[in-house]
Amino acid sequence: MSGLTKQQEKLVADLEMEMMADMYNRMSTSCQKKCIPPRYKDAELTKGETVCIDRCVTKFMELHDLIGKKLTTMSQQDEEKMKQMQAQMTGQK
Repeated sequence: MSGLTKQQEKLVADLEMEMMADMYNRMSTSCQKKCIPPRYKDAELTKGETVCIDRCVTKFMELHDLIGKKLTTMSQQDEEKMKQMQAQMTGQK
């Protein structure tokens, strides 16, 4: 995190933690609703429930990673366009 002050680094770290906690909560809620019936008899998860949760979490994490990569690419492209526009504006003056 070059170029950031300690306060900015802390803010970035805090935001990242908040985003990860939110993602974890959404994933937990979503996978539990999908894989575990509201009324259950056993204290332990069944094999089917365990497999369902494993697949759900895997898909959730893969999608989260894919979206993160796409947003990073888009952000880099936007940054490059801004630099090009600034260069054009500077060249016109």
